[in-house]
Amino acid sequence: MLESAFKFPNQTAFYKGKVRDVYTIEDKWMVMFVSDRISAFDVVLPRPIPYKGQVLNQIAAIMLDATKDIVPNWVKSVPLPNATVGLKCETFPVEMVVRGNLTGHAWRTYKSGKRELCGVTMPDGLKENDFFASPIITPTTKAHEGHDEDISREEIIAQGLVSREDYEKLEQYTLALFQRGRELAAKRGLILVDTKYEFGKIGDTIYLIDEIHTPDSSRFFYAEGYEEKQKAGEQQKQLSKEFVREWLMENGFQGKEGQQVPEMTDAFVNSVTERYIELFENITGQQFKKEDVSKEDQEKIILDTLSKLG
Repeated sequence: MLESAFKFPNQTAFYKGKVRDVYTIEDKWMVMFVSDRISAFDVVLPRPIPYKGQVLNQIAAIMLDATKDIVPNWVKSVPLPNATVGLKCETFPVEMVVRGNLTGHAWRTYKSGKRELCGVTMPDGLKENDFFASPIITPTTKAHEGHDEDISREEIIAQGLVSREDYEKLEQYTLALFQRGRELAAKRGLILVDTKYEFGKIGDTIYLIDEIHTPDSSRFFYAEGYEEKQKAGEQQKQLSKEFVREWLMENGFQGKEGQQVPEMTDAFVNSVTERYIELFENITGQQFKKEDVSKEDQEKIILDTLSKLG
């Protein structure tokens, strides 16, 4: 599915993100379709990846269910392989990025000689992909367009983006969710390296929203061979959509002005689909089943779900 293009009764808003199409119903419910669009370097690539939306939606559903004892989440129903229906929350304008290892943006910052990221001090003497002594939280602002921006805990509170009381709760939830994510990953022979969580609020209750622990929002390493690779100074074998970024860079595209997205051949698109299915099966331990539902049936199923929610 490239885009959903529905018009539901009592629909009060619609938002099209890079990957998700989100419908608000009666300012009370949200219907989130995870499309097969794929983005990299903040650019939506020209061809969809079949079944990618189904992979992301189903991983998120499994992981949200596995963490609902830590913090309530927005999900009420997962009626379609690529769609979730749940509560409309007032979204906090920050994303809680949590890092267990010195990787990605944190490593690039460290490598440049800086030892502070989002107000968090990183110790000297670390190598790329080393574990931090304990996970660190490096929040970002939540941008609807363009890049999210790094921000510190104290800046968030000082600017009134989140109250101190709520932010302290978000930190507690973030660390508890990350610990659970690590435990779930370890059972699959994986290391949850870093991820992000988004939260919202209804009244005084904080809810976990959007997706969690998917290959689009998280980075995983294979546990087997991790220590040996660190000692040898080799790159870790990872489970994420990084392979798409690597293919783009190899073909001269990094999202910069004047650069053209390389041709996405059928063979390449099919290979990305197979890689996402591999990600699903490795992360969840379940066999992936391709499901095709017509647009008419999708609409009927969503309407039926909403009618049951009332």
